[in-house]
Amino acid sequence: MMKKVDKRDRAEQFRLRLKQAIDLAHSNQSALARAAGVDRSTISQLLSGDGARLPNAHLVGACAAALGVSSDWLLGLSDRPESAADILATSLSVTEAPRALVDEQIFEWHREAEGYKIRYVPATLPDMLKTRAMLEWEYAPHLGKTAEQAINASQDRLAWMQASNSDFEVALPLHELTCFAGTRGYYAGLPDDVRREQFAHLIRMTETLYPRLRLYAFDARRVYSAPITIFGPLLAVIYMGSNYITFRDTERVQAFTTHFDALVREAEVSAREIADHLTELSDAG
Repeated sequence: MMKKVDKRDRAEQFRLRLKQAIDLAHSNQSALARAAGVDRSTISQLLSGDGARLPNAHLVGACAAALGVSSDWLLGLSDRPESAADILATSLSVTEAPRALVDEQIFEWHREAEGYKIRYVPATLPDMLKTRAMLEWEYAPHLGKTAEQAINASQDRLAWMQASNSDFEVALPLHELTCFAGTRGYYAGLPDDVRREQFAHLIRMTETLYPRLRLYAFDARRVYSAPITIFGPLLAVIYMGSNYITFRDTERVQAFTTHFDALVREAEVSAREIADHLTELSDAG
């Protein structure tokens, strides 16, 4: 239920916020009067009056538009000065997603969220846990002559992420590991020596980095997830392949966090069991 506000308090809040908006816009009473289509004396009265009356809706809207804020914020009905369109624009965006790991944007998001828990559902195996040979096999066809530089850059950045103050939770489908073990589907044609080295690396990393790194495997027949990364409470990112869809509003980030936590609860293989499971798959392959 919205708290009832006394008319005088709301009128005073309007005057304070109008003055604040003028200052933030580096404007003045004369400029605002011209933009709003009223006399300067009208703006002066809005700022200096001590009564309980508020201006009409048309004048409030004109002032808000001229100063780049929302009418709701001027009237004390919102704590955010941005317009609804601006809030939507900043809360959801689409960013190009390069196929290679020379992706400055994803690295910037990791740095922005350093110290927070990062939750990750990868599209394949987790990039941060791939060997150099695996990266070369997986990404070289997309990189052409820049493969060496791209892989070197990716390893430097992934090493930074592993050394950061963030905790990482990774959840991936069981069938991803099974296909990797049998070099089927996406992993068809993967050389056996690369597969064995990658398994050994995965096992070593899940053991030595635990509990800062926790890897879970879920049954995709029971629960499903698109590739997503949740950077603490700051943002959530869906990976589409050619683009990232990013969400920064608290409600949606929390919804993605709840979704991820459900994957962890439903995991067939827990973080404590994952090294043994990987060893079994490696031996069977």
